Amino acid sequence: MKNSLIWCSFMVLFPGFSQTDTSKVSETFSTINIINGHSAETLKKRQWRYIIAHRFGDIAGAAGGVQTAFGFDNASDIRFGFDFGITDNIMVGISRLKGAGTPYRSIIEGFTKYRFLSQSKDNKMPISAAIVGTVYGTYMPASSDALSVASFPEFVHRFNYATQLSITRKFHPRLSVALMPTYVHRNLVNENDQNGLFSIGGAANIKVTKSIGLIAEYFHNINTSELREDFFNSLSFGLEWITNGHNFTLNFTNARGFGELQYIALNTGDWLEGQFRFGFSITRTFKY
Repeated sequence: MKNSLIWCSFMVLFPGFSQTDTSKVSETFSTINIINGHSAETLKKRQWRYIIAHRFGDIAGAAGGVQTAFGFDNASDIRFGFDFGITDNIMVGISRLKGAGTPYRSIIEGFTKYRFLSQSKDNKMPISAAIVGTVYGTYMPASSDALSVASFPEFVHRFNYATQLSITRKFHPRLSVALMPTYVHRNLVNENDQNGLFSIGGAANIKVTKSIGLIAEYFHNINTSELREDFFNSLSFGLEWITNGHNFTLNFTNARGFGELQYIALNTGDWLEGQFRFGFSITRTFKY
């Protein structure tokens, strides 16, 4: 219900927006994802993309340092998956996540993205916008601890959901920004936590050259329970390198896991305690 309200509210705010302008700004952001969050970009019709991403352990702090090769000895999370373009504005994707283990592991992630606005070169349409709906399911063994969220008293407790609205604008050939309001819903939480969580994300991409860009991204949680002192907002910095068909993104982030479920609702990494890590993603796009 809340996801539907988010969608309806946005359409009421922008009733006159049209997709008929053919002079669209291309690649407001270079790829489908920024670092953690989604851009408003979609795959073209009959395109598909393979992605593999890796996030290591803490660089510093109690779990980092030279004994763990600054986190390279540990895999915090691993993602591999496939994305498919249904039309030029609608795409779907499915991935398998290792899971950061707090509390979920062995996660299947499926999403649908619909881009309903595209920025135009004549500025009649000043922004691009897409809405993303994601479902997360885990097939990990249930915990024997009845007080654990991972005990899964009912089958539906294995599922969690997220909706993200990505609004982007290219201000200059070398500068793009994004606003990413996000809602995450978990079917089962601890008594000192909340099922529904709102977060506001923001990102910027500065192109150093045509193929290299610098990225900064931040998500601020709006209604995290005051009883939870171990939640931290996701802060990430990255460098992207675009080649013909490939995209490489190198990043440093305090988010241990991939997906809104982990980097928004379950993020326990504290930059000030050295709990940030190196990560990378590699994607390759094909046509089918």
